[in-house]
Amino acid sequence: MENRTKLALEASLKKLLLHKQMDKITINDLTEDCGISRMTFYYHFKDIYDLVEWVCVEDGKRALQGKKTYDTWQEGIGQIFEAVIENKPFILNVYRCVSRERIESYLYKLTYSLIAGVVEEKCQGSDLAGEDKIFIAEFYKYGFVGIMLDWIGHGMKDDYKQIVEKMSIALRGNIAHSIHNFEQRKKN
Repeated sequence: MENRTKLALEASLKKLLLHKQMDKITINDLTEDCGISRMTFYYHFKDIYDLVEWVCVEDGKRALQGKKTYDTWQEGIGQIFEAVIENKPFILNVYRCVSRERIESYLYKLTYSLIAGVVEEKCQGSDLAGEDKIFIAEFYKYGFVGIMLDWIGHGMKDDYKQIVEKMSIALRGNIAHSIHNFEQRKKN
């Protein structure tokens, strides 16, 4: 039941964003559209921004579904781009109405889990410190998010498949090299 209510609020928010700017949507608008009480909304979310974050993270999780390995990360990033395109009115409205820091936070949560999974996989058999693994994952996370924010900021006009391909070329072997470099530093 709980998840069904959240999904109904997600659908309502996306529907309302087709006709209204995000900063004009109220909790009352959402609850009336869903046929739920304000208290039910507050049982699940503290405010509309909390709902937006949940929607972004859930969309990302659905897009990634198992694409968190070294061999599938490129497909996972492509699926994040596809999820953004599928929700273009939602994303552009949120991008225009919510602070850049919030958008970055949403995207960081999505990409970090993907990259951390790849780093963890490439570290199997390694005794690399957890803080070094986190640093490597965060380093690449910032690159991914920066590229995606630029793409969104330019209206998602460029072919995301070309962007993903360029990212793949730029990163080919680099995560493994980063892990190796941190291991070498430890030995010296």
